[in-house]
Amino acid sequence: MDVLLKTDLKGLKLFRRGKVRDTYEVGDRLLMIATDRISAFDVVLPNGIPHKGAVLTQLSLFWFDCTKDIMPNHVITADVSRFPPEAAKFSSILRGRSMLIKKAKPLPAEFIVRGYLSGSGWREYKEKGSICGIRLPKGMRESDRLPEPIFTPSTKAKAGHDLNISEKELAELIGEDRTEEVKEASVGVYKRASEEARKRGIIIADTKFEFGLLDDELIVVDEMLTPDSSRFWPADSYSPGGSQKSFDKQYVRDYLESIKWNKQPPAPKLPQDVVEGTSRRYIEAYEIITGKKFEVV
Repeated sequence: MDVLLKTDLKGLKLFRRGKVRDTYEVGDRLLMIATDRISAFDVVLPNGIPHKGAVLTQLSLFWFDCTKDIMPNHVITADVSRFPPEAAKFSSILRGRSMLIKKAKPLPAEFIVRGYLSGSGWREYKEKGSICGIRLPKGMRESDRLPEPIFTPSTKAKAGHDLNISEKELAELIGEDRTEEVKEASVGVYKRASEEARKRGIIIADTKFEFGLLDDELIVVDEMLTPDSSRFWPADSYSPGGSQKSFDKQYVRDYLESIKWNKQPPAPKLPQDVVEGTSRRYIEAYEIITGKKFEVV
């Protein structure tokens, strides 16, 4: 199966190349393309995951539309026929995996909402009984549902690993009023999405948002509620007290943990069965959540 690991759109200026997305300037707007690259533990892996970029884009679009009444977002259009001519000519590359977006100023943090005790939150709870300074009830088990979703921001590291920070530390970065605004938006969007996903048989254990400012208005940017930025668990097999089956890149993380990788570059190559298994899980998450058959583009 073909994968897109890197783009080179002649005539367009590269604005940013992230772990997964390549973004180009198109006048006063941006063209954001989700490649098939995958990262784990903040390191980009050498393999691509077939169809991953299309799943991320199309699932993000689903959630952007579902939550736009709670929080506006950066999407202008994902219809390549409506892209400016200098971008539309690359339609064979862009179709299904790109968006024309508003050029916002990103906030210098990532905004995580946790509804269940898992991942780094579980590790921190075992050590401290809290996450990002938020005290939690004693005696909780891995994957337990939290009494209420909690807001746990982190740094946005240019290199190395992101680090959890407290709300107080976030306020020092972006101000107290903006912190409250982002917290309310993050938790509100998470609750809406969790309810919608639960109806379809998916538990969203936690998720990460990114926000930007457009003329001082807060909007959601980057992606939203995808298998890259969230933990998706099948509700019918949910059983707290240990790790859960997942439709996200936890499958990749588990493999990398099993081979005792030190989580430093260079990353090891993934075996074909892990690549194919990850692709299947991403597509399945899309189909369960949206109720639509994934169309290969």
